[in-house]
This record gives sequence, C-alpha cells and structure tokens, in this order.
Amino acid sequence: MSKFYITTSIPYVNAEPHLGHAMEFIQADALARYHRARGAEVVFSTGTDEHGGKNAEAAKELGLTPKQHVDNLSQQFKDLCELLNVSYDRFIRTTDRLHTLGAQTIWKKLKPHIYKDTYKGMYDQRQEEFITMDVAREMKKTDPERYARLSPIEEENYFFKLSDFAETIEKAIGNGSFRIVPASRKHEVLALFKSGLKDISISRPKAKIGWGIAVPDDKDQVIYVWFEALMNYITVLAYPHADDLKKFWPADVQIVGKDITRFHAAIWPAILLGIGLPLPKTLYAHGFITVDGQKMSKSVGNVVKPKDIVDEFGVDPLRYYLLRHIPSYDDGDFSHAKMLAAYNGELGNELGNLVQRISAMINKYQDGTIGDVSSGEHDTGPYNEAVENFRFDKALEYTFGLVRGLNQYIDEERPWEIAGSDPAHLQEVLAYAVGSLLQISDLLDPFMPATAAAIRTSYEHGVVKQSPPLFPRIETEVKDE
Repeated sequence: MSKFYITTSIPYVNAEPHLGHAMEFIQADALARYHRARGAEVVFSTGTDEHGGKNAEAAKELGLTPKQHVDNLSQQFKDLCELLNVSYDRFIRTTDRLHTLGAQTIWKKLKPHIYKDTYKGMYDQRQEEFITMDVAREMKKTDPERYARLSPIEEENYFFKLSDFAETIEKAIGNGSFRIVPASRKHEVLALFKSGLKDISISRPKAKIGWGIAVPDDKDQVIYVWFEALMNYITVLAYPHADDLKKFWPADVQIVGKDITRFHAAIWPAILLGIGLPLPKTLYAHGFITVDGQKMSKSVGNVVKPKDIVDEFGVDPLRYYLLRHIPSYDDGDFSHAKMLAAYNGELGNELGNLVQRISAMINKYQDGTIGDVSSGEHDTGPYNEAVENFRFDKALEYTFGLVRGLNQYIDEERPWEIAGSDPAHLQEVLAYAVGSLLQISDLLDPFMPATAAAIRTSYEHGVVKQSPPLFPRIETEVKDE
C-alpha cells in the first residue's frame, strides 16, 4: 500500500478561525479523501500554534492562564474541522508534551548551526514575527496598517545559520525535487534566494516571552514561536522515536498560505537538512480570500465566520464555493450574493435538479427499478491531473461539465417521449444516466462527501429511493434601494 502524508499549516491561535482557515482545511481534506479512495494509507495532520507573548498577554487580560486561553482557542479550530467534515487523522498542539520534547531534540541536533548574537530590528507582536529594517521600510509603503503596529527591539538571541543551507535548498527548488506550486510562488522564492538568505533569530529572552518552549541548556531563553511551530510536521510523527517518521516522511504535500511561503520554503527545509532529513516533496501555497472585494479585517468589520455560512447554506455548499470559486492558484473573493448564486444555480438548478429528474423518471416510468447500470464512461484523466496539481477549481469545473452534459443528454433523448413507444431504449437511457451520475458522485466525493454519499444512497441496489432535494432553493428578500 502506498503512503500519503499531507499537512496544513498550523494556525496561530490569537483569534477565532475565519474563512481562510476553512479553505485550507477543506483543500487538505479533499486531497486526503482523494488519495484514500485510491488505496493510499493517508496521514492528514493539522493543529494549532499556541506559544508567544501575544497569547500570554491576551490570557492575562481575560484573567486566564496562557494554557487555559489557548485551550479555548484551539478547541474552536477543532470544532471548525468537525463542522466542515474535515477528516484529519492527527491534530497537534504546540503545547503538547510530544511537541515540546521533539522541538528540544531538534534544537540540540541543530547546535552546530546555532550561535548567539544581538538582534536589532522591528517586531510584530500580533504576528510574533521579526521584521528587518529593510522589510519595515518597504512595509511602510505597502502595508501602513501593519507597519504602525511594529515596535523596535534590541536583544541578545540565538541565531540559526540559514545561509549554510541556501545553496542546497535553492538547487532542490530549481530542479523540482522540492516542488513549489504554483509556479508564481516558486519564482518568488527563488528571487528570495538570489537576494541572499540571512541568518535568522530563533529565540527570545524568557524575561520578555515567558510562554514558550525553553531553549535546552539556557534557562533565560525560549525558542522563537515561528521556529518551533515549523517542527510540528515531524513532531506529530513522534520525532525522533516512532516508526511513523520513517514510514511517512517526507511529506507528500504541505499546504500553506502564500504569506508564510518563505518560512516553509527556506527556514523549514533548512531545519530538515540540519537534522539530516529529506525535504518535503511538494509545497502548495494558496492565495487569500477577500470579502466583497476587500481584505478581511476586524477593523473593517467584514470577517466572515464559516459557521454563519454553514448555518444558511450547509457544509457542502461552502466546501464547493471555496474549492471552485476561489482560484486555486490565486486570490479570490467571497460575497453572500456570489455564494447564493452558486448555491441556487450550479448546485440547485444543475446538480440537484439532475438528481431529482432522473429519480423521478425512474419512479414514474419504471416503478423505481433502475435495471442494469453501466459504470461511468467518461475519461477522468483531466480531473485526476487537476486534483494532483492542486487545481481544485479545475477539477470541479470538469465535474460540473459532466453534470451539464448529462442534463443535455436527457434533454436530447427526451425519456418522457420514448416512455410509451420504446421501453427498451428508455431503460438504456435511464441506466446510462444513473451510471454517469454515480461516476459524478465519485468525482464529487473528495470535495462534497455528504452530497456524494446522498447520491449513491439514492441509487443503490438497483432501486431508486425518493429523497428530499439536495439543495432546496433559498429565496432572499429584495430590499428597496
């Protein structure tokens, strides 16, 4: 049996989960389901990143311990996965003892590439991120809102010799052995390497950041949260002790947002090389979601809660929208109007109506008996290629092309006209329709698992089961301008 190891990034739990988190979880879930269906032994890992001064401060304001605070937030991400039918196999928290021990072991192995020095620059407390002066000056022009929250720092920290590994990583990216998708992200990363990788600060003074993993053999320092969080992808495999590491590493796919590509394309590979492990096979970096054309922001007040969308439209419709209508290789926009149009149009009128009309005709003309059903005959090569290249939008576009084609086939064959004159041909037409619909359900399964299961259930054992509409039309009131 082949293996397939897929990870999401682990969200930093300084706020409630939003639509962007939902999209990444769903993308990873679609890939995990796709490979399970093809017989692979899958490990799908996600989790939460929980250390850092920001969370310690927030906990204090709430009258909680840092652990109590992150327990509450981490549970919200678990709840979101459950809500969205995300079939993860492992959920790691960076406050887990397993992660702490693994991170300290990794630090010790990296000691030949670690030294102490003074860091002087800027710091983004909200993101727990070091910002060099050069980057800060550029940020002042491109992201003044974030620049305004930066604060200067000067402190003695440990540094990691990132430069020791730059040439090896750049070569792996260039020759494709460490694949970065899409190509635009690969070019951005290679440009970063060409400008030169600088050594990075990887610890903070415990006097400033008490909520973190202690640096081995130095009680006055904690490991920098971004550095130790990256290690979760192997500590979740019980690094360095368990057989899982040998069995599942290197990761087949690691999914991250485009804003943290550099951490995963430069720092994480350097950590792996420093401890003697191979690089991941593929890094897929998705884009951002805007809302009504604007960046999601608390200050703007346009942050969309996934549960609100699920409450109105259902789980699978949200999964569908995020996978089909947010471009897999670029940024995309969400709006209630677009969601409603996709629900009533593509899901209701095209797919839902197709399922209903086929079952209604079989019940009306054949007393609910389907007869011999041929398996789907459509070439799924384009679909498989799309999924394996993380083009979820293209895979669903192909699938709904089959939906439209089957609707057209029924319109052209006109079963309602041949029912009285040619029952044998009618049976052939409806059997072909059911076979095609079952193939469509298989293609939908990674993306809309509950919908796919409902379609299969309706046509099992050669008898049609009448069921309520998959996507009942949602009417909205038109307000006067």
